[in-house]
Amino acid sequence: MNDRPPVEGGACCAPSAGRVDELLPSGAAPSPSNDGAGSVVIPTGSFLMGYEGPDANPFDGEGPVRRVTVSAFTLDTTAVDNDRFRRFVEATGHVTTAERDGWSFVFGPFVPEHLRASAVPAPGVPWWWRIDGARWDQPEGPGSDLEDRRNHPVVHVSFNDAVAYAAWAGKRLPTEAEWEYAARGGLESAIYPWGDELTPSGRWRCNIWQGEFPTANARDDGYAGTAPVDAFEPNGYGLHQMVGNVWEWTADCWTAEHDLEPAIDPTGPATGEFHVRRGGSYLCHDSYCNRYRVAARDRSHRADTTANIGLRCATDLPPHDTR
Repeated sequence: MNDRPPVEGGACCAPSAGRVDELLPSGAAPSPSNDGAGSVVIPTGSFLMGYEGPDANPFDGEGPVRRVTVSAFTLDTTAVDNDRFRRFVEATGHVTTAERDGWSFVFGPFVPEHLRASAVPAPGVPWWWRIDGARWDQPEGPGSDLEDRRNHPVVHVSFNDAVAYAAWAGKRLPTEAEWEYAARGGLESAIYPWGDELTPSGRWRCNIWQGEFPTANARDDGYAGTAPVDAFEPNGYGLHQMVGNVWEWTADCWTAEHDLEPAIDPTGPATGEFHVRRGGSYLCHDSYCNRYRVAARDRSHRADTTANIGLRCATDLPPHDTR
């Protein structure tokens, strides 16, 4: 077990584990049939990336708004669910970061009673607890399971785990620009994947926190924790839950500095220990973390694992396909 204590870092919605880790090779051969996930072609196009409005988080590098062109690619219609990740583990014997180190972060109110005495709150974000034995198939620690969450997004996966899964599936992680372009669903400068209103016609379109965080969740959207990966209506490209539910790793290393010049298929810095994650999670609440907007962004160390970070896969189109 890794005995390093958690240290403060990253955003309050996903604490940093303070791990020191190298980017490990996956050792996984691509699956000839991929992973059975549904996907859609995201057509070539340009869009205004970023946000400079009143809700922008000043230290997150959401702006400046800049014109970006993205080449066509495919993106899975949902985040990777527990069933798909289980098939990956069974096929490859992959050991996740949380399994190797022996612990991960769990949202405090979800920690089972029998584990509370040994739980360690994360400095600065006491609603996150380090739980020994928490991992992708024991989301709240020993004694928990996936029996009723097979179609919920896999969590407790590090960036390293996400890269390994994508490699096995014959896919990759999307770049940050690809992710935001796809999340917008063809809408220019909208706040959410479906428009500018959080609950159009009084309907919830994503899984986030309602009530007083972190003590009382009204569950107006129907869920306290994760929801099935296709629980809400898709956006204009047919993609489910591009915001809310779980954060999704992207391929880009973190930077908060962006070039204003128009760019084609931009990527983040060539190297870095922190990677961009997008979309927010079921724990986001506008009182402290309104990162369930399509332009919102955050970062985590590539070895970080929590109960609200997952992944979604992309693929390149053949060179002759210029859709």
